[in-house]
Amino acid sequence: MLINHQSGELYRSAPISMEKEWIDYNGHLNMAYYNVVFDRGGDEFLAELGFGPQYAAARRLTIYTAEVHICYVQEIHLDHLVTVTSQLIDFDGKRLHTYNEIVHVDGWLAATAEVLSLHVDMNGPKVVPFPDDVLPKLEFYKEAHEKLPRPERVGRAIGIKKK
Repeated sequence: MLINHQSGELYRSAPISMEKEWIDYNGHLNMAYYNVVFDRGGDEFLAELGFGPQYAAARRLTIYTAEVHICYVQEIHLDHLVTVTSQLIDFDGKRLHTYNEIVHVDGWLAATAEVLSLHVDMNGPKVVPFPDDVLPKLEFYKEAHEKLPRPERVGRAIGIKKK
């Protein structure tokens, strides 16, 4: 899939290397560190949307994660290099719904994360509406990302199917 930050197509983070401390006794990335990788890559996308460290420092507004659903698809090892792709699925006045994938530089899928995030005033903290000046960027990405195929893992529920 073509990736171009300027056109609003699928966002891809800078490459992320694994750290020795992240590898568990099974020889692969510990489940907790998938969250770290998603967080690092996802923060790049949030900055692209206008919600980076400068936004938080200047406005005392930020993004908090409310809910995450991770699917572990394939093991990641110490010598692996990955990127995180991000897609804005939806947003409303105070929330973002994003879908992210950890993708090995060789192109295979390692994990997915569906995320619901809240726009927060850090002085409260309390959930508050997005300022008017950030809405055009959100609308731009939502419109562009609606043209992408809807990821099949969006909206999945956890449960044991009865036979």
